Amino acid sequence: MSGPLALVGGAEFGPGNEATDQRLVEAAEAGPAFVLPTAAARQAPERAVANARRWFARWGLDVAELPVLKRGDARSAELTAWAREGRLFYLVGGDPGLVVDVLWDSPVWDAIVRAWRGGAALAGSSAGAMALGGWTLLMAKWPHHRRRRFARALGVVPGLAVLPHYAGAGHSWELEEPPSDAVVLGVDEATSAYWDGEQWLALGPGSIHLNGQTFTEGQVVEGLPRPLVGSGHP
Repeated sequence: MSGPLALVGGAEFGPGNEATDQRLVEAAEAGPAFVLPTAAARQAPERAVANARRWFARWGLDVAELPVLKRGDARSAELTAWAREGRLFYLVGGDPGLVVDVLWDSPVWDAIVRAWRGGAALAGSSAGAMALGGWTLLMAKWPHHRRRRFARALGVVPGLAVLPHYAGAGHSWELEEPPSDAVVLGVDEATSAYWDGEQWLALGPGSIHLNGQTFTEGQVVEGLPRPLVGSGHP
């Protein structure tokens, strides 16, 4: 049985995330827990790792860095071996395109997916959450940062496109013509759409926005695709 999956709208490793992260810690049990600063590779990744370690220490969880910052790292036999043993993987925010470029069809990503399908917890915030869908949203043309185009993502949740920071900047993004299978999910900061193995829940102080509906803390989020938990590759 696959482990839980958390799609966080941003502002990770801080107040408001307790409901989501405590569940992730419980799912991790005593196994290795990793933070992947891939999305922050060009933006002080060491700071993201330090924030994760500080935050999860409140639950007694020792989080280590899985330093996958470039394509060569994602092919590393050593890092792949680490990932095989992981019980929690957290993809931080930053550059959404970079996450997909680095992890796509790599041994490290394959090991992470296999671990998740074996019961490990998997989470992503902002750019990290975007990468876990079927589609991520990239800047369409500089300097028009509000206009976004759909681009292939890692596909853990087929067809999904996560719109993070929704109550802030996300709701004002202008999206180009979506693919026919696209399901656009707005997620507020410090809030998650949380797959518990059977259903999607809204967790945190903000809201989840889908198909004109708003879901708040503890509500079941209807209309989201199920994660790809079978043997096929995302």
